[in-house]
Amino acid sequence: MTDRDAVPSGPAVPFDLASMRKQYRAEGLSEAELPATPVEQFARWFKQAATEGGLFEPNAVVVSTADARGRPSSRTVLLKHFDERGFVFYTNYDSRKARELGENPHVSLLFPWHPMARQVIVTGVARRTGRDETAAYFRTRPHGSQLGAWASAQSSVVAGRSALDAAYAELAARYPEGEQVPAPPHWGGFRVVPREVEFWQGRENRLHDRLRYVADADGGWRVERLSP
Repeated sequence: MTDRDAVPSGPAVPFDLASMRKQYRAEGLSEAELPATPVEQFARWFKQAATEGGLFEPNAVVVSTADARGRPSSRTVLLKHFDERGFVFYTNYDSRKARELGENPHVSLLFPWHPMARQVIVTGVARRTGRDETAAYFRTRPHGSQLGAWASAQSSVVAGRSALDAAYAELAARYPEGEQVPAPPHWGGFRVVPREVEFWQGRENRLHDRLRYVADADGGWRVERLSP
């Protein structure tokens, strides 16, 4: 073995990562039980995740984007709406994810429902929601979250926590509890219009079920089974 092949030295990992695995014994997922559209199937699974799955935030979703040069980034946000038009989340339009979506609108959403041995992967194109839709959702947010949307220049470098707290305190004085806070012009929603939606169900011996809806040119969907 050459020096190039040597294992790098460093602090020992206090776990045997190679042996860390779970044997999934969940029931399978078959083509015969799928509805006509991925949103219908997502609604089924989401209801189970929200009511039976024991998940802390079942609407938590990992959003992966890439800039114009193809350099990826990921983060977790909260899904706020879904229907046949797509999957909606909200963010600061000056944030890294929003800037990247402006350069490259292709996006991936991952719902990691580990306690249920399930995950859903949505790939598609992100489009901004209209201002009326954004304003309507913004009014449903808690007062503190409304102020936070103004106080934080998301993804930008901040001098320290005190600067962030000071900005929030100034806004809290300007808009006390009970007073309407306007939706920031730099803040709003993205709707991810799906092109593919994969439903992954963990099975024994790593022979998982992976069923993927793929959009057809005529607006319909076809289902493909993927090898695990």
